[in-house]
Amino acid sequence: MYKFRILVLLFLINTLVFSQSEKKVFEVENPNYKISPHTGMTKQHWKDAALYLLDGAFSYINTLDDAMKFPKQSGKTYPNLASEIPTEKLEGLCRTLFVAAPLLKENPALVVNNINVSEYYRHQIVKLIDLESDSYIIPRAIDGNISQNLVEFGALAVSLLVIPNVLWEPLTKAQKDALANTMLSYADGPTVPSNWKFFNIFVMSFFKQQGYAVNEPLLEEYLQRSLDHYRGNGWYNDNPAYDYYSMWAFQMYGMVWSEFFGKEYYPKYASKFQENFKNVKSNYPFMFGKNGKMIMWGRSISYRIGAIVPFPLMGFEDDSNTNFGWMRRISSSVIKQFLQHPDFLKDNIPTLGFYGEFEPAVQNYSCRGSVFWMGKAFLGLLVPDENPFWKAIENNGVWETEFKKDNVYNKFQGVSEILITDYPNIGASEIRAWCHEKVEDDWQKYRSTENYNRLSYNSSFPWQADGKNGEVAMNYVFKNKQLQWEALRLFTFKKFENGIYYRDAVLETNENIKLNLADVPLPNGILRVDKNSSSDDVLMHLGHYALPKLNEEIKTTSKIIKGHQIKIINNGKYQLAMIPVLGWDTTEIINSVGLHPESNESTVLNVTTNYIPNKDKTQYHITLMLWKNAGEKFTKKELYPIKDLKFTTNKVIVFFKDGSKKEILFN
Repeated sequence: MYKFRILVLLFLINTLVFSQSEKKVFEVENPNYKISPHTGMTKQHWKDAALYLLDGAFSYINTLDDAMKFPKQSGKTYPNLASEIPTEKLEGLCRTLFVAAPLLKENPALVVNNINVSEYYRHQIVKLIDLESDSYIIPRAIDGNISQNLVEFGALAVSLLVIPNVLWEPLTKAQKDALANTMLSYADGPTVPSNWKFFNIFVMSFFKQQGYAVNEPLLEEYLQRSLDHYRGNGWYNDNPAYDYYSMWAFQMYGMVWSEFFGKEYYPKYASKFQENFKNVKSNYPFMFGKNGKMIMWGRSISYRIGAIVPFPLMGFEDDSNTNFGWMRRISSSVIKQFLQHPDFLKDNIPTLGFYGEFEPAVQNYSCRGSVFWMGKAFLGLLVPDENPFWKAIENNGVWETEFKKDNVYNKFQGVSEILITDYPNIGASEIRAWCHEKVEDDWQKYRSTENYNRLSYNSSFPWQADGKNGEVAMNYVFKNKQLQWEALRLFTFKKFENGIYYRDAVLETNENIKLNLADVPLPNGILRVDKNSSSDDVLMHLGHYALPKLNEEIKTTSKIIKGHQIKIINNGKYQLAMIPVLGWDTTEIINSVGLHPESNESTVLNVTTNYIPNKDKTQYHITLMLWKNAGEKFTKKELYPIKDLKFTTNKVIVFFKDGSKKEILFN
């Protein structure tokens, strides 16, 4: 009987632990489809979403002394040394504050898991300056190096600016002075020549606001240097890459800094940040699919919903020309895209990955608490209740007012050389952007990887990692002299002309392998017309996007149209077709395990050839990479829309069956 009771007790304990680790996906309770016909979400539901994330974080907090330290995810994440743990705790503290600060601004008495949230954060902030605390952060020496502590203190300064009455004013004079000494020791010094300058800016700005002496010449220098990163059309360059940091860093920081500090103290700089922000609404929303889904692209993709923060911050502009209903539709959809995905949480904390854990998308500067950088999205809650961002009726913007079926829409971004493409037939958005980073120079191993080196990135088809056997999605790979499969990553933009996006590419380990690339977006996919300018023999593959296995086995179909072997894969949601028009030997259907961010099993279409210069009949590799929703049928005309091809020196003319043509001119 005693053993039976013990077994029952163990069962109950295990059930409780399991239920805690298997936190349910976020639910929109009492949705309001009158104001939000697409998502049902209102400002209250955003607060609910913030509290949902905060609940998970505070499930690790039982006393005021407990740190925001979460289970380490296996792989390249830190901490790996005991000396890194204080910074890990600092990340958890300062980043969860992005989620908590807007809630505390409205309700300073907020209690989560029986913990007074305001009291908890104040207590933990004081521990940062307590020599006896295991969370103590040593002030930077005068000749000290740049460190992650600067990043987290910059984040803390954002929350201090937003809710000083909660976090700052209750501290004693001695505590305030000690905190100023520590934080300014990092801010009044060197920084990384990227969005990091804002961390110095926010710290110095907050303490200047509080009457402390700060290095104002350095503050102004960093403000100007941050503005110098701007490239037009809403895009900042994060030196050297373009990615979501342009939005969840530069644009967000510029607007929040201006609203809470800059307009009063440095109106000249504030007006410049605000002017740069105005261009966001005319470009950035086009990067999201018709259903509001965001594209998996660039580093730190684990921050996910942080990408939406510019949209609610548009409420600070009070611009009647802004389609606030579309902005909120996108924003709420992205929140649901992730918070309602069953793999999003593990141990009550967001995973490092895209939907769930995905090691190829993780960087070595991340710890588990890093994911709460996504909490920046909830800084949108600082926008007042009556603002049109919250009151406008949701809509699909240009998807329902301008875009027409059987058309494709390109939006070139000018100096940044980014191309955003929208496909009404499938409701997908796509981006082509910078990548030119050698593996040997990429010491953190992310700018040369799939995070940046795909030919394009699509909201309907998250990128798949490359396999060791030449499996590739949306890029070329080559068998190099080391007998390893090597992806293209050294791209040089040439021009965007007549709906065609041109780049040159060279293989990092062999400059004799080079291609002139031309992407031609079509209503149902992409036509690639690529010229092989290589002088060495090489075995090469080109991959389509990949499909994850979802609720059913992936079906495959083969057809022959006008002598061209066509293969189609269908996962029950989407179907992809690949047609080798010219310059390819075989088409392969490749099943993979562990390479896709949405499912452990996936399938991709690859075309292959063993290219031999001067012996092959053509220098050109022409490929159709098409897609459709799973329930629709490809017509023969859709699968092979080409009527004829003509070649002259450095020029290919593609005649289509609908009477149109494209002239691809390689300069």
